[in-house]
Amino acid sequence: MGVWSFVKGAGKKLFGGGAAEAAEAPEVALQKEIKNLGLDASGLDIKVEGDKVKVSGTAVSPEMKEKVILAVGNVNGVAEVETSHDDDTGGAVFHTVVKGDTLSAIAQKTLGKASRYPEIFEANRPMLTHPDKIYPGQVLRIPPK
Repeated sequence: MGVWSFVKGAGKKLFGGGAAEAAEAPEVALQKEIKNLGLDASGLDIKVEGDKVKVSGTAVSPEMKEKVILAVGNVNGVAEVETSHDDDTGGAVFHTVVKGDTLSAIAQKTLGKASRYPEIFEANRPMLTHPDKIYPGQVLRIPPK
């Protein structure tokens, strides 16, 4: 089992806004978000228990599973994502953005060279749409060195 921590008060607001959102189950809202991002969650089951999201099953690839973990974890109100099998995500490296972080600074810290920031950007697409649009509390996937 793998457990990934997220900042509960950061991220996209999918839960508890208007009347339509309140009527929608959290699982449905997360599935819609995954679909809107163009991620392939086939083979994965997603359940919400309070502020924890449980992702079980086998994804089409470890990279896709990591992206689904980030897509559901970087949602306001989610504090933790738990996976049933960590053998496919055991080597995953995630970084939580802090105030003042840039992709270049994160690349310097995690990959050893600031000029490798495009690799982090690409590893987090489609969740990231621009290298300058990151926010404190957001969790990013760091590609293998």
